[in-house]
Amino acid sequence: MNFIPRPICMLSALVFVLLFPPPCSAVIDDSVPDAQTLAKLELRAQQAKPREQCFLYAELLHTMTELAGRQILEGNAEEASATLKKVEHYAQLIHLRLADDPKRLKSTEMLLQHTTYRLQEYLHSASGDDRATLQNVLVQLNRIEDELLISVFRH
Repeated sequence: MNFIPRPICMLSALVFVLLFPPPCSAVIDDSVPDAQTLAKLELRAQQAKPREQCFLYAELLHTMTELAGRQILEGNAEEASATLKKVEHYAQLIHLRLADDPKRLKSTEMLLQHTTYRLQEYLHSASGDDRATLQNVLVQLNRIEDELLISVFRH
């Protein structure tokens, strides 16, 4: 019987995970586009068909979360607060459009799950006022994720 030592197995598993990341990580882009690209994304979400808006607003929410995180980490408190207000607004829009987009429910859920994770990371670095906004957004996103999961299981 061939026996592979445990450290070699662990190293092999680590190399495999690093070389072949899970599919969802390849889909989610954590970069922050410029202001013009953000404006185009927002316009695209506003003008989209109702069936597409939920996912597009989730993309916008994720992008704005990354921007807010960058602003928080750079110490730009005023800009971060304004961006977090937009994040909160997009979370509300997602909640309103949730029933209209059965096609992309799972993709939206995965994106929101990643966004929630990122918001929790930024919560530790945020100022007092921003922390309250972040906590409100996290509560909203948790509710939305619950509703999304119920919808995913229905379809």
